[in-house]
Amino acid sequence: MKPALVLHGVVILALALGGCADRDDSAGYVRSVDAWHADRIERLRAEDGWLTLVGLHPLAAGPNTVGTAADADVRLGGAAPSLVGTITVAPDTVSFAGAAGVAVLEAGTGRPAPALLATDRDGTPTVLAIGTLRFHVIVRGARHFLRVKDAASPVRRDFRGIDRYPVDPRWRVTARLVSRGMPRTVPIVDVLGDVANEPSPGVLEFTLEGLTCRLIPTGEPGQPLFIVFADRTNDEATYGGGRFLTTEPPAADGTVVLDFNRAINPPCVFTPYATCPLPPEENALPIAVKAGEMMWGGRH
Repeated sequence: MKPALVLHGVVILALALGGCADRDDSAGYVRSVDAWHADRIERLRAEDGWLTLVGLHPLAAGPNTVGTAADADVRLGGAAPSLVGTITVAPDTVSFAGAAGVAVLEAGTGRPAPALLATDRDGTPTVLAIGTLRFHVIVRGARHFLRVKDAASPVRRDFRGIDRYPVDPRWRVTARLVSRGMPRTVPIVDVLGDVANEPSPGVLEFTLEGLTCRLIPTGEPGQPLFIVFADRTNDEATYGGGRFLTTEPPAADGTVVLDFNRAINPPCVFTPYATCPLPPEENALPIAVKAGEMMWGGRH
């Protein structure tokens, strides 16, 4: 065989092998995103997942009776007793006293419900359990609420998954975190109208669909970043209140991978009782991000 033909054959073989490698890499990436999303679906289906959220009840200062009775301050659904107990909100503490003869447990421990309850403002809240119900106290702004979940929720029972855009590597981009100097906070408004000042390490700058884009993440320095963003698919193919995206911690050079194939719906898509953060005005992207989760069919 002539040298030129040999060289030509080697080039063709190299190109062919390279094309196979590219296809294999792409297929492996799609499988990894699919596996990640399968795990997310299982978390949603868990006994305490967002699909079980059935109530968000304001708690007044002082004692609040909890049960299924018509005159209960917090009226539960499900098969709970007419009076489960009383939650008392004091200036610095939240306490619980179970009703006589009613066995309320601390979820996950099998122990009787404690007298003092931690709220989500304290970190991990104290979750109480009776039957299929789980409930705990959350704080939003200056207000206390009782969040109630039911493992027997019809939403959980009937859930069949979430539609997604096809996984496409072009929606996986590298951004650079531009620091503003010392970490600062950004105001994040939730669906209740409350404002939380969340820590933010700077601004993420990147190119998407040929446009320079910016997003403001929240998170502590050196930790994973959380982003609430809007785009031009909202109110049509995706939820009107935007979507969530979580990243790995920024690399030492300030780069961060944004994988919009992993954009997910806020809990508010599944239940009216969630307190989801809304996208800041700065996080409205000027393009249609046709990647990640679409609007959940149960809400159409």
